Amino acid sequence: MQSPQVAQFSLKGYNDLVAPMIKKVFPILALCVFSATLGIGIVSPLLPLYVRDMGATGIGVGIIVASYFISNSVFVPIAGRLSDRKGRKYFLVTGLLAYSIISLGYIFSTEVTHLALVRLAHGVAGAATIPIAMAYLGDLSPKGEEGKWMGWAQAAFFSGFGFGPFMGGVLTEHFGMTVPFLSMSGLNLLAGLIALIFLPESTHRLTSRDSQRLSFKEMSTSGIIKGLFSFRLVQALGRGGIAAFLPIFASIIGLSISLIGILIAINILTVTLLTPLGGIIADRFNRRTLIIFSSFLFSILLVAIPHANNFGQLLAVMLAQGLSAALSMPAAAALTVEEGRKYGMGSTMSIFFLAMSIGQAVGPIISGGIADLLNVDSVFYFGAIIGLIGTVLFIWFTRQYHE
Repeated sequence: MQSPQVAQFSLKGYNDLVAPMIKKVFPILALCVFSATLGIGIVSPLLPLYVRDMGATGIGVGIIVASYFISNSVFVPIAGRLSDRKGRKYFLVTGLLAYSIISLGYIFSTEVTHLALVRLAHGVAGAATIPIAMAYLGDLSPKGEEGKWMGWAQAAFFSGFGFGPFMGGVLTEHFGMTVPFLSMSGLNLLAGLIALIFLPESTHRLTSRDSQRLSFKEMSTSGIIKGLFSFRLVQALGRGGIAAFLPIFASIIGLSISLIGILIAINILTVTLLTPLGGIIADRFNRRTLIIFSSFLFSILLVAIPHANNFGQLLAVMLAQGLSAALSMPAAAALTVEEGRKYGMGSTMSIFFLAMSIGQAVGPIISGGIADLLNVDSVFYFGAIIGLIGTVLFIWFTRQYHE
């Protein structure tokens, strides 16, 4: 067992090694992530309405939104594990360039089934982008500063989603549906070229011996990983329904596409502005407690959505939800980085994103069924209940966690 002095020296040596690298790489990687998520964000408020205008039912809307996450769930563990062995850059560049090409498929889709196929292909490309980028940053995060760097990483991640919906709404109202999809394609092409030219390859790879020793089965013995998986899975079930039906709910109470885009943008921009602060808090306070508190708050806010009758009330709920996410996401990502050092960063991040993908794949379909059988309001009550279940599971699995 290491003495405290040796452990402290080892920690300082590790941090001295990675700190200069992350400061060099982060701006490049953040720009890539921002460009990619901006393209996705442009389309996010439009897709449910686009599908509905094709004559899809609630289930149809859910299936289209979920298709991305269905294929993503299959391929994200594969991409994560291979990136631990082969390096991050190849997967990230390939995923971004594939995103750009596949984005053009939205323009030529004339039926719901066509859109489903495009979304499935997009999910495959997505498996090699954001999870790999987060693993790259996890590789370089100094010990004790995981929350700080994950907070900044997620600020870059969410800023694209924040600006995107507003841009998508404005572009659609002035130029029609085609221009937003072209914009998504161009932005992902830009991100891929930036990564190809400027991003160095990550030097953190598992050796063949490590690859044989560490497996997903061994990872499943970690209470933290099981807790994070449960938390992300059940939270994503609720959030998947929101992504599909919040624009529809907002249109029902009379909001325009631009106002819907503004609502989503403000929610995500709140997360963007506050996640760096949330990351600092996650390095100074108990990360498990932060996740539990913000998860309960999120469920309460979901119940509030059906009671909103105008733009101002929905805006207040979106702002509060942004605060909740800004507290929980850096803390959860920091815990993931801690486990990633044991099991491989790509593999561990892939489990984190796998849970999200499964939840967002199943969530819209279940929510679509609920909306068809009951009403749109019931989708948000379902999300609140399922969110509480996820919080309880997280508490149980991580009960032995000590910082």
